[in-house]
Amino acid sequence: MHIEEELKAFKERLDPKIGAYFDSAIERAQKEDVFVADALRYSREFILAGGKRLRAAFMYYGYLGAGGTEEEKILDTSMSVELIHAFLLVHDDIIDQDDTRHGIATLHQHYTDIGKILFRGKDVEHFGNAMAIIIGDMLGAFGNDIIFSSAFPLEQKFKALSKVQDIVSFTVIGQARDIYMEYMGEASETEILDMYRNKTAKYTVEGPLYLGALLAGASKEMLDGFTAYAIPLGIAFQIQDDILGIFGNAKRFGKPIGSDIEEGKVTLLVSRVLRDGTVEQKKRIRALLTLGSNLRQEDIEEFREIIRVTGAFDGTKELAKAYIEEGKHALNEIQNKLDPRAYDFLFSITEYMMEREY
Repeated sequence: MHIEEELKAFKERLDPKIGAYFDSAIERAQKEDVFVADALRYSREFILAGGKRLRAAFMYYGYLGAGGTEEEKILDTSMSVELIHAFLLVHDDIIDQDDTRHGIATLHQHYTDIGKILFRGKDVEHFGNAMAIIIGDMLGAFGNDIIFSSAFPLEQKFKALSKVQDIVSFTVIGQARDIYMEYMGEASETEILDMYRNKTAKYTVEGPLYLGALLAGASKEMLDGFTAYAIPLGIAFQIQDDILGIFGNAKRFGKPIGSDIEEGKVTLLVSRVLRDGTVEQKKRIRALLTLGSNLRQEDIEEFREIIRVTGAFDGTKELAKAYIEEGKHALNEIQNKLDPRAYDFLFSITEYMMEREY
């Protein structure tokens, strides 16, 4: 399976369903509040502007892998995880103070800009943040409602909805630790990897796989097999995202390159410089992480050079590869229990991650 082509085809099937869902939600909101209806129109644009629909695909193939057969039903229901993802992204963009995502203004920035026109002399940044928080909450409620309203058996829906709360809870734990480490200015590799496990691995890979599998009535053995595959793969995914956030292409990555530096994030790359670098390299990396909005392109170049010469770049790449291999081995352990299409998809994800460009 060529994973990029498969994800593109999956996105082309799913996005019209997301669009239609929003059209209906906008029509209902229009009767109650024009401003909220407008917010949902922008949310529709925001969600459809980018994203690979990877989490929805994991949910879809988790269902097939666990023996589910109602493909159109699970495709409809996989929208849920994309709206929950959007809810968390909207809040994350406020936390990270990001102005753009996928080439358009983030929700809080969009409403800050509107506030500058409508409410001169008022605290328009607070207005933008407040609007984004409440609309983000609405998107999360939509995600839950899609599972609740689906045509799957009640017991399976209950398990899936319970898992959604579990996913969000672990994501909050990871996000809280991420914020705390940012303000502390340093963290051990173990602390960072634990944060990646909660913030990314459980949220991006394990959680969606579980949602699909639970709706198919999966056994504990199947769920345990998914965990053994998902956790190392998700950690590797976050390590690679940290690298791409410094060395990647902004258009492909979907966020401004260097935003982690601007936000002062203590990633695995930074942790390894603070562990292995010279006194001067440690001093410079700490100084660069305090620049905030004053960060310039030449500062990013200096940051990259320190990451390279200290061995942090090569070391984290190798660690990511080791985690991918661990996930691949776990997948092979359950191959004979999986629907072949699901195995092919999950295996192709590991191959794709091995070849990701930095």
